[in-house]
Amino acid sequence: MKRKGILVVVSGFSGAGKGTLLRGLLEAHREQYRLSISATTRAPRTGEEYGREYFFVSKEEFGQMIEQDALIEYACYVGNYYGTPKDYVVEQMEAGKDVILEIEIQGALKVKERFPDTLLLFVTPPTAAKLENRLRGRGTETDEVIRDRLRRAVEEAKYMDQYDYILVNDDLDVCVKEMHELIQAQHLRTSKNRALIAEIREELCCL
Repeated sequence: MKRKGILVVVSGFSGAGKGTLLRGLLEAHREQYRLSISATTRAPRTGEEYGREYFFVSKEEFGQMIEQDALIEYACYVGNYYGTPKDYVVEQMEAGKDVILEIEIQGALKVKERFPDTLLLFVTPPTAAKLENRLRGRGTETDEVIRDRLRRAVEEAKYMDQYDYILVNDDLDVCVKEMHELIQAQHLRTSKNRALIAEIREELCCL
């Protein structure tokens, strides 16, 4: 029986290291995972390319995607819309790949509501102090921006218990290993193997 891929949503505080963690996972298990690319109405930043970081679209185009039910989820964040195109995700899961969405909490909870078998993972540093240190260690943002990100983290923390698992990103290699193990264990859940269960039950009755 061919194994179908699963949908994984990764969220976390700004500065928690989500991007670095996912790069490590994809490098270690390149054949197993696919990272979904979101569509967004925001303008590209320096160095960003269409189809690599995001699919950059106009608000009119984004509206058409909503009307055509072409998005798994979408949300407005800091004045711009972000959404996950459906076709790519479905295609990769049917091919047996586990598809990872790195999205904000608002979108993550919408995905879980629409697709209950989705695995929700929340990434956090071990302490709030380490989160602040990481944000300041970037050296690319003003103190005002850092304070804004920390205030946003206070609000985001209210939703941590709605995720299936919390990943503490202290040691990157350990965290990559834990993420991989959690995702692969999801394939063994009874809810993911109803067809196999039914098949075995039927075969047993024929013995």
